[in-house]
Amino acid sequence: MASVGSVQLTLSSDQQTAFLNGQNVTLQAAPRNIQGRIMVPLREVAALMGQALTTADGVTQIGRLRIDASRGSATLNGQPQPDGNVATVAGTLYVSVRLLVDALNGNLSTDPAGRVLTITTLRSGGNPLLPQARFSTDKLVYAPGERVVYTEYPFDPDGADITARRWTNRQDVFFQPGTYTIGMQVTNARGTKSPPFTRTITVQGTPIDTPLTYALKYSEPGDSFDDPQVLGYPAVTAQTVYGESFPLLFSDSPEAPDRSGVLYQDTVVGRARLLAYHLNNLGRPARLYVMARNLEARPVEVRTERLGETAPTRIEGQLGQVTLLEYFASSGNQTLTLAPGQSAAAYASPTLSQGSGVNVLQDLSASGRVELTFMMLEDNLPPTQQVVQQLPYLAPDGRHQRGTFPNAVRKLRVNLASLPARIVIGDGAVDPAAVGLDRLTGQPQRLAGNYGVLYDLEVNGALNTAVALSPRGGLYRGAMNIEDGPLTQAIKLPRTGNALQPNQPVLLWRSLSDRLNIDFIPASGSNLPVSLVFYRTRPNAGYGGLFKTYQP
Repeated sequence: MASVGSVQLTLSSDQQTAFLNGQNVTLQAAPRNIQGRIMVPLREVAALMGQALTTADGVTQIGRLRIDASRGSATLNGQPQPDGNVATVAGTLYVSVRLLVDALNGNLSTDPAGRVLTITTLRSGGNPLLPQARFSTDKLVYAPGERVVYTEYPFDPDGADITARRWTNRQDVFFQPGTYTIGMQVTNARGTKSPPFTRTITVQGTPIDTPLTYALKYSEPGDSFDDPQVLGYPAVTAQTVYGESFPLLFSDSPEAPDRSGVLYQDTVVGRARLLAYHLNNLGRPARLYVMARNLEARPVEVRTERLGETAPTRIEGQLGQVTLLEYFASSGNQTLTLAPGQSAAAYASPTLSQGSGVNVLQDLSASGRVELTFMMLEDNLPPTQQVVQQLPYLAPDGRHQRGTFPNAVRKLRVNLASLPARIVIGDGAVDPAAVGLDRLTGQPQRLAGNYGVLYDLEVNGALNTAVALSPRGGLYRGAMNIEDGPLTQAIKLPRTGNALQPNQPVLLWRSLSDRLNIDFIPASGSNLPVSLVFYRTRPNAGYGGLFKTYQP
């Protein structure tokens, strides 16, 4: 940290507690009496006093002093110093305090017993060309669980951009009492690093927040946090609201076709949702198509209401998340007009290389009866009706599902009372799997995980609550759409990486209204089930009385 002109460090032999310009600091290694000399840990004392210390070719230099630690020797202004002024103890380099003071042109004073030593030196002028790290905290003493607000203001003497920051021991909150030294080092656009800059804070007193209540107060949507009790929270039974729905046409078997062919086919009238999830295993470039053919004796309009896709990609976890974010952001309203008997591609993927995948989620509305055909076609074949008629119907792979499922929307309503509580989705028991039919084979189908089903969840009593997602089946990467009063927001889950552990929920939202609407579609390529966990966040005694909004 910035200092007055002189730096004064007071130490005691065999004590880790020290004072830097009157402020309490804790040493990692205590001063020692070694063979009658008081020795201090060189690197730590140099850092505290802001003195430049360099090591090259096994020789460490500070001020006028050069030390060869391997030989235990030292020179001052080039003059060899008596043996015993340098020692290495448990990997820490120690030097005689008197020799160090001479090297820095400083002053040493001691108490009558010679155990308490005060080193006074002029702070180093430093290199005038180096960038300077600077930051402050909003206070010096914090309660356990209180947010630490950092303000950064590094600079470069010549105005070069600061391009990187390296922190040590920076935390937004400290839950355990103690003294913490926080450090910062910056790098400018020329690649030059600054000297380290530090500040020391103290954590003491009555806790303001626990790790869980702090996370519920400050975490950003998409952030994960620890909650080891999450699986013990009672499950809330959501009430089904019956109303108009439409079918889901699901194509995921064979998931990785090895030849061109028809993956799935059915006819629809009105609205329908399509979900296809496939990998190209043809050994050559290919594309996925959804062909719409007019079965009426009059023109028919096929309108895309919403569309989300991920293609091409080899990263399976990306398929579902990107598709959902695109789906929630989609404005749709693209229309194809088909003459009687005419067919056209309602969807065509980008070209997929061998092993690359595609995931498409599409809501359609047809003004008449149309046949929808999902097919994988090698890239040199045109998607004409003549080609479609010659394609084989590919058999299911026995591991994945395909079929038509009658209800693509599950409208649920829940009233929150005692919290925390959770809603289970996609477990096949509390939330049963959708049941449908494979139109190509006539076989009944059970849609494990309910991929493609939109859960339209209305939550009442949501004011002053937070909702989080707890993955219960392993890797999960998805998205949700939130409506909270006038606010509508798609949430990426999680913001980075994958949600993996049930006891590490991902924050979705803090409700500002009493009624919250959540649209959730299980993400392709991710694992079910998941739980939506609801927490009370109203400020009350024990936590929440202090809320810091400023975060530069």
